[in-house]
Amino acid sequence: MPKLTVDGIAVEVPPNATILQAAEQAGVEIPRFCYHERLSIAGNCRMCLVDVEKSPKPVASCAMPAAEGMVVHTRSDRANKARAGVMEFLLINHPLDCPICDQGGECDLQDQAMAYGADRGRFHENKRAVKDKDLGPLVATTMTRCIHCTRCVRFATEVAGVPELGAVARGENMEITNYLGQMLSSELSGNVVDLCPVGALTNKPYAFGGRPWELRKTESIDVMDAVGTNIRVDAREQRVMRVLPRIHEDVNEEWLADKSRQACDGLSNQRLDRPYVRKNGKLTEATWQEAFAAVTAKVRGLPGAKVAAIAGDLCDAESMFALKELMTALGSTNIDCRQDGAALDARNRASYIFNTSIAGIEQADAILIIGSNPRTEAPILNARIRKRYLKGGLQVGVIGPQVDLTYKAKNLGNDAGIVSQIASGSHEFANVLKNAKKPMLIVGQGALARADGAQILAAAKQIADSCGLIKDGWNGFNVLHTAAARVGGLDLGFVPGNGGKDVRGILDGASKGEIEVVYLLGADEIDSAKLGKAFVIYQGHHGDRGAHRADVILPGAAYTEKDGLYVNTEGRVQAALRAVFPPGDAREDWTIIRALSESLGKALPFDNLAQLRARLRDAAPTFATVDKVQPAAWGAFGTAGQVNATPFEYPVKNYYMTDPISRASRTMARCTEAFVMGGAQKTGTDG
Repeated sequence: MPKLTVDGIAVEVPPNATILQAAEQAGVEIPRFCYHERLSIAGNCRMCLVDVEKSPKPVASCAMPAAEGMVVHTRSDRANKARAGVMEFLLINHPLDCPICDQGGECDLQDQAMAYGADRGRFHENKRAVKDKDLGPLVATTMTRCIHCTRCVRFATEVAGVPELGAVARGENMEITNYLGQMLSSELSGNVVDLCPVGALTNKPYAFGGRPWELRKTESIDVMDAVGTNIRVDAREQRVMRVLPRIHEDVNEEWLADKSRQACDGLSNQRLDRPYVRKNGKLTEATWQEAFAAVTAKVRGLPGAKVAAIAGDLCDAESMFALKELMTALGSTNIDCRQDGAALDARNRASYIFNTSIAGIEQADAILIIGSNPRTEAPILNARIRKRYLKGGLQVGVIGPQVDLTYKAKNLGNDAGIVSQIASGSHEFANVLKNAKKPMLIVGQGALARADGAQILAAAKQIADSCGLIKDGWNGFNVLHTAAARVGGLDLGFVPGNGGKDVRGILDGASKGEIEVVYLLGADEIDSAKLGKAFVIYQGHHGDRGAHRADVILPGAAYTEKDGLYVNTEGRVQAALRAVFPPGDAREDWTIIRALSESLGKALPFDNLAQLRARLRDAAPTFATVDKVQPAAWGAFGTAGQVNATPFEYPVKNYYMTDPISRASRTMARCTEAFVMGGAQKTGTDG
């Protein structure tokens, strides 16, 4: 490995490392605009110039490989003069927009001009102007500010897999533009705002909403899908202003999906901020005591078999555990967290988590995707598959409708019977898996939520066993969830007990009058028409589908308004923190259930969050370890039987509206109008 000296510090770096990477390893800061560690090297901003002994001129450290014996100076007079000159050139055409620029206060150009630039400029000609581009509802453009670092171009092409940005013309006439004037058709397009080192690309929905120093910053976890993306929630007073990504190398690296980033305006719309009780067929405002009294009058004395509970997709583990404890106290085993009826076996953890782990995707050399479109179900995970694809040597097969996944994938057909063929070894893709060193299988909810989901699960297990997906140190069997609450609910056993009914059974029982009380904990994705004449208690934060059918509404807290544990699709327990308080009379969900239990005469044995979490860890030991993936033991699961040849359907029809928060978001409504209603779904075969 090469050894070199950077500002008098001896450092040894891996082969092919650059001078800039060597300086970072030595703890020496070198300014840069175009360089980004997750993108290819462009070397076009020249801000990272350094002085290398025996070199006739300053060297661009981001593009120069480190060599044995190099002596590098990053603070010499020649290096400082070179950077000041580069900064002067960059500012020649840059407008004096700092007071009105949304990037002000967190702008790389501001910071580096202050640290490395001169105190005045020598250019007195007219500055050039560049026409702004329409990149869609999420990204605002002021292209006159652009310094041509090409970060956005490289991100769109390399990470997002949607090469719709590029450069035209040369010299002073060069512009970054969108091809044919089309909008950015990627579920990751908002990341170009984070990447832009100047104010050329900014957050359109957040525009002029606030300055960074005005915002309270809270580290939390995203719940718009099951990836568990690490986020930072920026709030002012009691309003969430924006959501940004946090770095977590094993989960989301530093990316964030568009819905997770921009649906936050839905947190302020259509909120439930006080209890309601249905009187004479109409929901009327009530006090908490009146709401609890209405529930108590209906539930007290009712046999447990006539009471049921369904947990929704955005629930935290604490509220589900509290509701499960309440149902147990009432003698009911009719509980379920699988709103879509997916055939997931809670008895075997390996059967319902992403065993390979999200980071483990980068080791795979063959992937079979069954009934899942990861581009819309988990854009961050899909970007990881694309990252692995770009390294080469990856074969991807898909069983399901034809879609553009942003990487080359062979569509094996949309006949569910192909799963059985691969399991039996009669299909050619079975040999691809067998010949791979680290093969992977991804089963989506589009396969498991069918009537024959249990049989498909068994066939998928047979593929894992027969095609060598289970090896020492490698488990290639994976389930890709779409709901943030699903794995946590399965981990704590929010599934039917002995003799209990699942979601289908609960809805069927309610329509027949066998179930008289149904408790919906944020459950909005069920067919409420099948609830019949049952007494419905809805606890949630938005006036969505479940609230419309409710007889009693108990206003809860959204994910940004409470401390809670969530388990992502790979089984990683993560903690979300409260950024703002719930509106009006709304309360944290577990406290509502605890108060209701006392009204019912079944007081739960915990009075604070610490006590609840202690009982949760005792009941489900997986919650004792936070932010670590625990390998699950391989075992039997699924139900052997015939797989129906019916074609698969992907569960996400409209990426931008999948839950109560995104359905209440005006920004997501604009995205739906632009990308879904305005033409073919942008993830279709035409990309």
